[in-house]
Amino acid sequence: MAFRAVMSRRGTNRSSDIGARWMSTWWGNVEPAAKDPILGVTEAFLADPSPSKVNVGVGAYRDDNGKPVVLECVREAERRIAGHSNMEYLPMGGSVKMVEETLKLAYGENSEFIKDKRIAAVQSLSGTGACRLFADFQKRFRPDSQIYIPVPTWANHHNIWRDAQVPQRTFHYYLPETRGLDFASLMDDIKNAPNGSFFLLHACAHNPTGVDPTEEQWREMSYQFKAKGHFAFFDMAYQGFASGDPERDAKSIRIFLEDGHLIGIAQSYAKNMGLYGQRVGCLSVLCEDEKQAVAVKSQLQQLARPMYSNPPLHGALIVSTILGDPELKNLWLKEVKVMADRIIGMRTALRENLEKLGSPLSWEHITNQIGMFCYSGLTPEQVDRLTSEFHIYLTRNGRISMAGITTGNVGYLANAINEVSKSA
Repeated sequence: MAFRAVMSRRGTNRSSDIGARWMSTWWGNVEPAAKDPILGVTEAFLADPSPSKVNVGVGAYRDDNGKPVVLECVREAERRIAGHSNMEYLPMGGSVKMVEETLKLAYGENSEFIKDKRIAAVQSLSGTGACRLFADFQKRFRPDSQIYIPVPTWANHHNIWRDAQVPQRTFHYYLPETRGLDFASLMDDIKNAPNGSFFLLHACAHNPTGVDPTEEQWREMSYQFKAKGHFAFFDMAYQGFASGDPERDAKSIRIFLEDGHLIGIAQSYAKNMGLYGQRVGCLSVLCEDEKQAVAVKSQLQQLARPMYSNPPLHGALIVSTILGDPELKNLWLKEVKVMADRIIGMRTALRENLEKLGSPLSWEHITNQIGMFCYSGLTPEQVDRLTSEFHIYLTRNGRISMAGITTGNVGYLANAINEVSKSA
């Protein structure tokens, strides 16, 4: 009896040892993830004690003092909302009112597609969530398809379609020699892609280059998409923020709609309303008829269900309150133009400062590009010098966030760029 008890205890100890060793290996193969190239810039900037440091890597609007901004229309919407709503779940498709107002911005105030209920649309977790929902929808219902993504693009686009397990191809977009659009190669890629391919397009203020096709180039692209039967998915993160006019910034989408395309759109209110932390967005897919739209929306909701179940409430209330009230909407239109105009003004100031320094290089691309970002043409080595010698922080691809430039630092930035670009 004593022998069995001892053996039992020994067996228990051995089992415990084996279990402990097994449990200690659960996550032993996990390596630290690579730092996000954009968020890593901000981390390095914050850790730098230099009083002259400048962050032109941040992807969020700043005022001329380098401070975050909350729009007055947003503050007023919050005042109206406060204490007047419960905290119940939104439907899986999100706020119906917010989605309705958002579709008007993209498709037009009097859009026939809205009237005919041909658009399947759901509230999303900002533009990123809209892209991810569409990528999963594409994978589920067109499992043999792939996505063509421009070179370059916002880095997270690759992550989104990769994690949705959609194969990726690329198409030409930016031409380094001209700091502009490589339109001839872009059109060749559209023509040479298999019929019925999916293409990711930036509706306006291309990130990271700030290079957009002209209206005529968009029309040529639309014509070629029609000839090849391609599907256009527009990521529109900067409507209103690019030019100051939401209608103008939606021109690419309107051209494709006029030409009879069925398209998809990801919309975001991070930049144009400053609602970065609220994660308010919308995914819409234009369908052949109302019946198809109902089916597609039901599937989008089903995809959202295991991801996050329901979208958040507060940001959607802010957006619907602003866009649903003529007075607040007009205030928003004025404020978004102020933001866009400041960005455009900083482009002019940076170019003028560089030219006054006698730089032999052309800096026309700074004012030719549009939106929050300027693709400067600086090499990774030159960017490293900006950081190490001048405490100026940006991503190594040379992308400058114009929102980080102020009247107080534009001269210092221009001088530093001039110095490092002498080695070009």
